[in-house]
Order: sequence, then structure tokens, then C-alpha cells
Amino acid sequence: MLVKRANMFPVECVARGYLAGSGWKDYKATGTVCGMPLPTGLQDGSRLTEPLFTPATKSEGGTHDENISFDQVALQIGAAEAAELRRLTLAIYAKASAHAESRGLVLADTKFEFGRLDGTILLADEVLTPDSSRFWDASAWKPGGAQPSFDKQVVRDYLEAIGWNKQAPAPSLPEDVVERTQAKYLEAFQRLTGRQL
Repeated sequence: MLVKRANMFPVECVARGYLAGSGWKDYKATGTVCGMPLPTGLQDGSRLTEPLFTPATKSEGGTHDENISFDQVALQIGAAEAAELRRLTLAIYAKASAHAESRGLVLADTKFEFGRLDGTILLADEVLTPDSSRFWDASAWKPGGAQPSFDKQVVRDYLEAIGWNKQAPAPSLPEDVVERTQAKYLEAFQRLTGRQL
């Protein structure tokens, strides 16, 4: 494996094809996601008419990332680079979403991180894993509530149930939570790649 250090952009580049997670929370509160108005009447899990670029601040020190507008990204890194990150994010999402669909999965949303090395923008960090992406079983998808997912939702649900304050240190996870999360990750891998791990 070849590893190089890139100058990372201070933004999480999120593509959303479906309304879920923090996007759903924003929509319920304001009718928008990252400052972009959406049609009324959408539900948790609704498919969007077209995928959206919904950037977020990169968290420092363990706090949660916060959704921001495209204009805020442009102010932070420049309009041309913000536009290129949006273009790359949506292009990668389109290909990945089509592949997931061909495997019976919905790629609801995903996060990318980009950096610059020798004048070239590079895709960096993890890509399209259940840790950075929300995968759903296409045959079970039904808007109107949280969808069964192949991601870390089992961990999120456990931490919410015990009332963790999201401050370090994180509590230890029970073995059954770890096993159920691992099983979801492995199933997603097998379905996406057609291989066992």
C-alpha cells in the first residue's frame, strides 16, 4: 500500500440521495437541508428527486460534525474548490449508488473526505464503508421511519438508550452490540462485493 500525506480540506463532503439522519432532523426543524429548501411532505427515508451535496464541518476534539451550507464551504475554501468538491462528491455517489442498487442495496447517503497533494485533489480516508455510509436493504425500504441499515446504527441506538452525553471517554460496548454491528458490516461487504471476508 502506498500512503501519502495530503493537505486535507476542512469539510466533510456528504452526498444524500435519501432523507435520513441529520438531514431528516434539519428538514423536520426548518424544511431545508444545509440551507437548501426541500418539498413539503417528505418523510424519514424519502428518496430525494436528485442527490444533494450537504457538507458538514469536520469535527475537532470529538464533538459532532454540523451541517453547513455550500456558501459556507465556498467562503472557507474558495468557490472554485467548493464547486469541484461538490462535483466529485455527487459523481462518486452516483456511481456507488448505482452499484449498490444493482446489489439490492440503497446507498442513502455517504461521506467523503478530500485532500490536495501536488496540486491534485485526491479522495482520502475511508470510502463507502458502513461506517461512513448509510446502506439499506432495497427490498425493505419504505419511507415513513428509520430504515433497517447496514451501518453503525446498532451502536448509535445503544448509546442513545443508555443516555451517553457524547463526551469522551465513550462507554464500552456490550458484546451483543459489537457482534450485531460486525454482522451488519460483513453482510454489507458480501452484498456489495460478492465476496466473503
